[in-house]
Amino acid sequence: MLALNELKQKAVDLLCQLIETQSFSSEEDQTAEIIVNFLKVNGATPQRQDNNVYAIHPGYDEAKKTILLNSHHDTVKFGKSWTYDALKATIEGDKLTGLGSNDAGASAVSLLATFINYLNEDLPFNLIVAITAEEESSGDLNVGSLLPSLPKIDLGIVGEPTKMDMAIAERGLIVFDVVVKGKTGHAARNEGVNAIYEALDTINWFKTHEFEKISDLLGPVKTTVTQIIAGKQHNVVPDECTLVVDCRVNELYTNEEVAEIIQAALPHADVVPRSLRLNSSRIAMDHPIVQRGIALGCSTYGSPTMSDQTMMSFDTIKIGPGDSARSHTPDEYILISEIEHGINRYIQLLKDFKF
Repeated sequence: MLALNELKQKAVDLLCQLIETQSFSSEEDQTAEIIVNFLKVNGATPQRQDNNVYAIHPGYDEAKKTILLNSHHDTVKFGKSWTYDALKATIEGDKLTGLGSNDAGASAVSLLATFINYLNEDLPFNLIVAITAEEESSGDLNVGSLLPSLPKIDLGIVGEPTKMDMAIAERGLIVFDVVVKGKTGHAARNEGVNAIYEALDTINWFKTHEFEKISDLLGPVKTTVTQIIAGKQHNVVPDECTLVVDCRVNELYTNEEVAEIIQAALPHADVVPRSLRLNSSRIAMDHPIVQRGIALGCSTYGSPTMSDQTMMSFDTIKIGPGDSARSHTPDEYILISEIEHGINRYIQLLKDFKF
C-alpha cells in the first residue's frame, strides 16, 4: 500500500498530466486513457464506457450500501486572456496553474487518490470511483449515461471546487424558449399587432413573478430573460417575438412543477423547456455524511452553480479542493496544499463511515 505522502504526490503528477492533455468537453478520449492507466498502475481494475472511467472496490458486496466518488475530467475551452500556457502545468511554489486545475482536476485526482488509499481495506460499504466526461456541456455521454451501468448507488460524493466545504443543496436549471405571436403590418400605418409589444407583459411577468416556496439554502426560484429575437425589417411590424429565459430552480420544486406553473401563467405565449433533466438537489442535514463533514469542520451551504449532481437521483453532497470563483477564469490555478487537504478530508469523511 502506498504511503499517503507518496499518494498525494502521484495525485499532483496525474493532475499535471491531465492539464497538459487537451480534454475539452466531448473531446476527452486521451485523458480518459490516462485515468485508466493511473488506476491500473495503482492496483485497481478500471472500466471505461465512452470517455467515462470507473472502478469498483474489489470488496463489493450486494448486501452493503454503495458510495460513488465522482468528478469530471473535461474542461471548457480557454480564452485569449490567459497569460500562461493553458495547456501547460506551471508550478510556482505551492501554486499549480493550468486549464482544468481547479475545475475539476484537483477534485478528480483527489478522489482517485482516496479510492486507491482504500483499495486494500475491508470497508463497511461498497466504493466506486467514476471520473466522467461532458460535465461542462451537460452532454448526452456524461455521468448520466454511465449510472445505469453501475450498481445501485446510495450516496454520491461529487468533486467540485468548494474549498472543501460541503454543498448540501444545488440549484437546477431550465432554459425556456418562449414565443409570443403578433400580426405583420406596415410600420408607417396603424396596422398589424406588434409581437414585441405583446411580449412586454410576458417579459414583465418573468421580471416580477415570485414563486411561493423560498429555500433557506438557495433562496427563491429565479427567472431571467436573457435573449430577445424579433423583427426582420425596419418597416414591418413583427409577427413573432422569441424570448430565451434562464430559470434557476431551488430544491423545493421539481423542474416539471416550475414548467407547469409558468405555462399556466402565460397561456398566450408558447413556453417550451429545452430540457427538464437538470434538477435541483438537497440532502438532509441529519444524514450521516453531512454530520461527519460538520464534525470535521466543514461549513454547509447551498450552491448556486450546477454540477453532475443534476444527473443523480440518490443523496449527494458536493465537496472538493479549490474555489468555484476561479472556475472558467484566465490563469486558472489550484494550490498543491489544497489538493493535499482535499485528499485528507475525503479520507476522513469515509474512515469507518456508517450509514
